[in-house]
Amino acid sequence: MPTDNTAIPVAKPMESIKFDNLLINFTTEFQRVWSTKGSGAELASFWRPSPAPDLLPGYFPLGDLAASADSNISGQRVMAVVCEGDPQSNEPHQQKALSRPDDYEQIWKSSDSGSSGAIWRPIPPDGYVALGLVCSNGHDKPSLNAVRCVRTDLVIASNVGDLIWNDKGSGAKVDFSAWSITPPNAEEGEIYFAPGTFIGANSYDKPFTHAAAYSLRMQIPLQINPAPQLPVLTGFSAPQPLETPAATQTARLPWFAVEDNFMLPIERFSKSPYYHLARTDQYVLIGEGHNTDEKSKLLRWSAPRTLIDKLLQVFTRITSIEVKSAWPTRVSEAGHPVTYSARLTKSFTHTEKSFSGWVKSQAIDIAAIIPKNRMLAVYQLHSRYDLLREDGTQAAVSFTYADSDGLDFAEYPREDNEVCAPAPVTGLPTATDNAP
Repeated sequence: MPTDNTAIPVAKPMESIKFDNLLINFTTEFQRVWSTKGSGAELASFWRPSPAPDLLPGYFPLGDLAASADSNISGQRVMAVVCEGDPQSNEPHQQKALSRPDDYEQIWKSSDSGSSGAIWRPIPPDGYVALGLVCSNGHDKPSLNAVRCVRTDLVIASNVGDLIWNDKGSGAKVDFSAWSITPPNAEEGEIYFAPGTFIGANSYDKPFTHAAAYSLRMQIPLQINPAPQLPVLTGFSAPQPLETPAATQTARLPWFAVEDNFMLPIERFSKSPYYHLARTDQYVLIGEGHNTDEKSKLLRWSAPRTLIDKLLQVFTRITSIEVKSAWPTRVSEAGHPVTYSARLTKSFTHTEKSFSGWVKSQAIDIAAIIPKNRMLAVYQLHSRYDLLREDGTQAAVSFTYADSDGLDFAEYPREDNEVCAPAPVTGLPTATDNAP
């Protein structure tokens, strides 16, 4: 885990997350705007993201960061910054993803104390929302270029998280408390993540319905390659071994949505900004038989167990990735620099057709009736999942899925009206035997 004395240098920026015409990236560089030191309240400090212009030109903060301490957070914390991207729609009048606030509304100031600071709420134009509050050292309004507001369809309404700071003891005329933002559970194929900003309330109680809290959204990029084809029998000889295939589908996950025991949390940001969860599909031969008799014959096989529950549990524990459901919302802390929720697509995890492969991991018995003078091979589609870092190294244990209800067969010679498809059965021995 990182300590206050551990800074993670970022030599080059990660490839930006693209969501429609919005570009999202991250910075670990901050400028202190104001500290509560001398105000009479508990010590806190407020920081503005300051991405290096040569690394992230044109990127803006979405608000300031509130920290319940006064130590330097540069290199210790990470925060989202945004930039206007190229239009992604054919509509000639598509709205820009970002806009300057129209104005600011002061919601608190440290009057009658030994410190002079103020907190402001950006007033967004129609069709846009502000994702965080902005501070000033003094009581003057911040620049309208200090932050950007985001188009409403590019964000998701969120919940109020944990208390960061309140002004008890400051002597200010108006009460104030600062709170983190927690995104809701993500929908299929998306990730919702808090930008690292804070929201506020003019009381010490946790705000609920009247608090405007928002998180950023992104879709999980999915690269899809051609699926493997069921092998074809060309004679009565045993089927040839199948070649090891390439990945069939690959989900690209940002660094903050994956845990990696071999890297510090913010170190992942610089060394492996993206992780690749690759699904490799392959037809596995369960059994084959050649009926040389003059009558139909019953053959039986056993499909071995595929999914090992303990492997899947280990994978989830060390990576935080949930395969069968949404990740539980991960609250920002030392181990999770970004508060987020994520969910893979059902097609990627096979759960759009059947959930049984994630539940039934035991071996199954199979029986098939083969007509006379026929060759039959029974296959089951296996999907192996591998988590790879940006450099191609493996980041976790692999695991395999197979749908217990899904079997395919190839025959020679091919005559559909005479062959009975194989099916799972129970209570049958695995030895080959003639049909009665």
